[in-house]
Amino acid sequence: MCGIVGVISKAPVNQLIYDALLLLQHRGQDAAGIVTMQGTKCFMHKARGMVRDVFRTRNMRALPGTVGLGQVRYPTAGNAYSEEEAQPFYVNAPFGIVLVHNGNLTNAAALKRELFAVDRRHINTESDTEVLINVVAHELERSARDLALTPEIVFDAVAAVHRRVKGSYAVIALIAGHGLLAFRDPFGIRPLAFGEGETAEGREVMVASESVAIEGTGHRFVRDVAPGEAIFVDLEGRVHARQCADHPRLYPCLFEYVYLARPDSVLDGISVYHARLNMGETLAQRVISTMPPSAIDVVIPIPESSRPSAMQLAQKIGKPYREGFVKNRYVGRTFIMPGQAVRKKSVRQKLNAIGMEFKGRNVLLVDDSIVRGTTSREIVQMAREAGARKVYLASAAPPVRYPNVYGIDMPTAEELIAHGRSVEEIRRFIGADALIYQDLEPMQRVVRALNPKLDGFEASCFDGHYITGDVSASDFATLREQRLAQGDDDDPPGHTRLALQNSGAESAP
Repeated sequence: MCGIVGVISKAPVNQLIYDALLLLQHRGQDAAGIVTMQGTKCFMHKARGMVRDVFRTRNMRALPGTVGLGQVRYPTAGNAYSEEEAQPFYVNAPFGIVLVHNGNLTNAAALKRELFAVDRRHINTESDTEVLINVVAHELERSARDLALTPEIVFDAVAAVHRRVKGSYAVIALIAGHGLLAFRDPFGIRPLAFGEGETAEGREVMVASESVAIEGTGHRFVRDVAPGEAIFVDLEGRVHARQCADHPRLYPCLFEYVYLARPDSVLDGISVYHARLNMGETLAQRVISTMPPSAIDVVIPIPESSRPSAMQLAQKIGKPYREGFVKNRYVGRTFIMPGQAVRKKSVRQKLNAIGMEFKGRNVLLVDDSIVRGTTSREIVQMAREAGARKVYLASAAPPVRYPNVYGIDMPTAEELIAHGRSVEEIRRFIGADALIYQDLEPMQRVVRALNPKLDGFEASCFDGHYITGDVSASDFATLREQRLAQGDDDDPPGHTRLALQNSGAESAP
């Protein structure tokens, strides 16, 4: 999972891209990068850490130009701790291309071998983004050989990329001296939107992972990039678009609406906030069918993305909604000094219970999802220690039983609490008096009702169905190897794993 943004303007874009990345910071906290172009010359700065830490005044001054792109990284392929694998990536031929990518290529290993043996291109990192930029570069070179670069030639190259690349990918690239290219995989798994605005100098076009980055920087949201579609924006700000996939279908990632996206974003015509409200309604029906509402005194969300669902659930069952946990947003990294043991970060450093909301009550806690279960277990224990008489736990998402291969940093199957376990076994592990999960089918129905034009959802972490149809046991073995290879190093600044849920509580040690 990453956040990406690209801009073509008549004014300097470094500050604009910085502001957009701040609005996308929730999509990645491990690394950040910005590249700008002045004429055909690239200027780049990227490093590990949060946006505010990576970019200082001196770095911003070194990023001139009216064209640029940026990325915040949450690594799902390659090395989480390597600055060399932070994006953007650059190749100098043909033209000079810089690229950022959100998603995960499921055939990256095969492509890497093919690039070396057939295309004569060398890949120097374990990042699938480096594989992707080299495929794009190779196909552009083939399409544009001895010809002037036109939008149609660019679109022909993207069509060839679609034929070679498998998996999920939302891409923004700059082609030096020509313009900005954005395209999305044929299933539209990862989000991508574009907007435009007017400045004193002229027209400005922005492409970004979420609408909030467009609207939050003063631009007008135009539409989502369609699955399989490519958009080419020339240096004058003219937008050219073409469908480049043979059989595009819209299957956005369901977990975007559960957890990943900001609630004030609209993805593929669906308000994330509205989707989470609807999830609260169907979850309320599950609660009512499982236990009498009279057994519940109060509904309390586990911060943060569960709040809309918890509010709607509380209203539907006729019980008060209360904030029972306060989140500390400023927990730093762990520093290991000589002679000190490694101190595991606790949920309690990041959440604190408000005792008066728990004491003597039967409490229904609502979380957006339960992945490993270790966070949930500690939070249930916190509620008991705060004086709760009974602690029930409801998940706004169904059980997460399968790994994700499309760009979400889900653990391997062995690390998922719901993999191979019954709800009762999970309840005992967590220590709750009752455990209630959302049902997948009603959840998909109420979210899809917000945009009936969707063909469906990519929901593999819930149902084990991998929409691209090319995922095999070897892919899961590769995921496991990557997880082991990354090891248990000291945290990079701000590093957390998605498996840690939105409380930020299961952060890597």
